[in-house]
Amino acid sequence: MEHSTRNRTIALAALFQCIDGVIQLANNGTCDEDLLKSCINSILIDDAISAEALYGGLDQLKPGLSSMMYQLGSGQTDPNGRGKQLDATQYSINVLALEKKLSRNPEVFRKLMDGIAEAQKQLEFYPDPTHTNMIARLADLYTNTISTLGPRIMIKGDQNYLTNTENAAKMRTLLLAGIRAALLWNQAGGSRWKLLFERGKMQREADNLLKRI
Repeated sequence: MEHSTRNRTIALAALFQCIDGVIQLANNGTCDEDLLKSCINSILIDDAISAEALYGGLDQLKPGLSSMMYQLGSGQTDPNGRGKQLDATQYSINVLALEKKLSRNPEVFRKLMDGIAEAQKQLEFYPDPTHTNMIARLADLYTNTISTLGPRIMIKGDQNYLTNTENAAKMRTLLLAGIRAALLWNQAGGSRWKLLFERGKMQREADNLLKRI
């Protein structure tokens, strides 16, 4: 993949989109279905011709692009007047750190890739990636691979939603999709330094991409 600001922006926006879904589930017990589907697709698609194609196109990344712009910005509220989700940035940083651990652990990485390959075969029986069985499979895969790397990402929210089995499975699946986005970030040349020094550049790129949607 080309090392470009555009690809890094798309990857980081995808990560924030996954995290937004986790936060919605943790606090409301539900999340946007299109957001969930686009994130799960990024795990299951292996023949995408571009970064955005993993998510079904730029229009499917609109929530993530918007979130990324305002999470990285200096303002304290988004255009709707809502305060910044500080947890979103922390969760995203945690996911990036876990992906680094994954890249240094070939055994867990291979186990993860094998699990994804098996999940892809299930699309023949469950063509809808948001099917309960598919989500349960991907959630178990996250538990048996990423969660073993530690430390686990502790999600804040309503305990009724956090302890709900189906809800928890969706959150783990979205965190797995977040790992996929973090891998994409690295493939596009992303790093801690890029995140620190290219914030403004990526914000402008996100703004330009949003204007094309």
